[in-house]
Amino acid sequence: MQMDPHTFARPDEVVVRHLELDLTVDFEKKEIRGTADLHLENKAQAKKLYLDTNGLIIERITLDSQDGDATFELGEPVRYLGRSLAISIQPETRVVRVHYATSPDALALQWLDPAQTSDKKKPFLYTQSQAILARSWIPCQDTPSVRSTYNARVQVPADLMAVMSAENPTSRNASGVYRFRMQHPIPTYLFALAVGDIEFRATSDRTGVYAEPSLVEKAAWEFAETPEMMKTVEKLYGPYRWGRYDVLVLPSSFPWGGMENPRLTFATPTLLAGDRSLVATIAHELAHSWSGNLITNASWNDFWLNEGFTNYLTYRIMEEVYGEHYSRMLAVLSFQDLQREVREFGPKNPDTHLKYNLAGRDPEDGVTGIPYEKGEYFLRTIEATTGRDRWDAFLKEYFDRFAFQSLTTEQFLSYFNEKFIGTNQELGESLRIKDWVYGPGIPDNTARVESDAFVKVDAVTRSWVEGKPATELETKPWSTQEWIHFLRHLPVSLDHQKMRELDHAFHFEGRNAEIRNEWLVQVVAKKYEPGYPDIEKFLSSQGRRKYVRLIFTELVRTPEGRAMALRIYEKIRPFYHSVARDTAEKVLSSRS
Repeated sequence: MQMDPHTFARPDEVVVRHLELDLTVDFEKKEIRGTADLHLENKAQAKKLYLDTNGLIIERITLDSQDGDATFELGEPVRYLGRSLAISIQPETRVVRVHYATSPDALALQWLDPAQTSDKKKPFLYTQSQAILARSWIPCQDTPSVRSTYNARVQVPADLMAVMSAENPTSRNASGVYRFRMQHPIPTYLFALAVGDIEFRATSDRTGVYAEPSLVEKAAWEFAETPEMMKTVEKLYGPYRWGRYDVLVLPSSFPWGGMENPRLTFATPTLLAGDRSLVATIAHELAHSWSGNLITNASWNDFWLNEGFTNYLTYRIMEEVYGEHYSRMLAVLSFQDLQREVREFGPKNPDTHLKYNLAGRDPEDGVTGIPYEKGEYFLRTIEATTGRDRWDAFLKEYFDRFAFQSLTTEQFLSYFNEKFIGTNQELGESLRIKDWVYGPGIPDNTARVESDAFVKVDAVTRSWVEGKPATELETKPWSTQEWIHFLRHLPVSLDHQKMRELDHAFHFEGRNAEIRNEWLVQVVAKKYEPGYPDIEKFLSSQGRRKYVRLIFTELVRTPEGRAMALRIYEKIRPFYHSVARDTAEKVLSSRS
């Protein structure tokens, strides 16, 4: 097994196959306390079990059903990785029980006071384990190369409900005790827990939504087309193997658009646009049920195997459900995102390779547009070169062949070369696989996608620049994607008078989060001061990492912008999850 540089675990010696959790959630102490029973397979007759921890308080450890405490040692802290937990075992040891508690500032955990929730009545807790934060709330082998099943018993306050990335309840009970089972082996970054004032609404016999009471009906309407999306992926790439697919809408500090926890996607409330215009994110998280959850990157250096494939599947879902016209707009925006990332990094930067080298670094450094968009366009290029039917057949076989396994890039390429390229050397050369996977930038054989809708948007932009009043522009039927394209292609030299005209005509402060984000990037770039108050309002009303990164990156390009960013961040830092805080602080320090 290839060594994952982001773990202390040695799964080639001893591997955890099943986890039993018995936990109590204490909102007053901001603590999760309990036991983790790790069921082992000792491959090498080893006498040490190595686990990952970060900030955990290890109270005692026992082996199997023995009464005496086992000997253990916590290693010295290592940046990003936390501390190793080395436990003395015997070759015949089958179960290790760790009695532990989390620290109040555990990186995976976001403890929210009632005022920080949508309904502002009861507290809320959620976890975010990706990439290597599971070790801050569970002692575990925190590497995607290890997959295990799990059961859990979770005690929470009686007026709240708990849900996990497992089989879930649909209503709360008077005892506050909830039991969970995940029967399929999953990596630790997909272990997830949320506790709050949560209600459930079904959207089909296999899908539904969880949310706070004030949002649950809105969420059920917004995501009502999820069943159709699921049928689409099943038709293309084989059965959905996880039982149910539900979505939990979290409070606004959640740092991601969505997190693909199996059976229960965690989602940002910024997706609740009221017109189903942002449901591509739900399609993306659903697609992870095949690419990422079913077949997982073996290390964070192979992250593109999760996200590039998922972006590609998203485009296929959106085309089937909403039409080619719609999917083409998404594809062009995706390529624009890729071009922006390459410009930011520099076209020769090794961080623009699909295969990363993140040893000694935070794996979150790899969460850029490169694995997502470059990975997607690599797969689009294969499809365009070989034909959709052949490519679909390969993908369906691939998902079946490696279901519930973790792969390295090299293992995927070996399978791809064997099953898809074969003896066709001309095809292999035309795809330029090494350039895509191990080379920088965007290879010039990339598939090209155009959007007729955006051609029309460009014409509207030209007419406005040439003097047509903004109030007379034909924008009423525009989708969110058309607005994004319009805002991204405003002239660089646009003066404040023209910005004010747009502002007054279209009231971007009241638009959905995607449009508002693009507008605020332009506000910063054009130094349009009347828009400055909304920068702070937007950044303090949601903690989505994508928006935080884009707006802060634009702000720090100038000394005055950086001063504004520092002032804003100082005020809103406590609201952010550790993932968003880390992103903001890296941006703020990178250009100091």
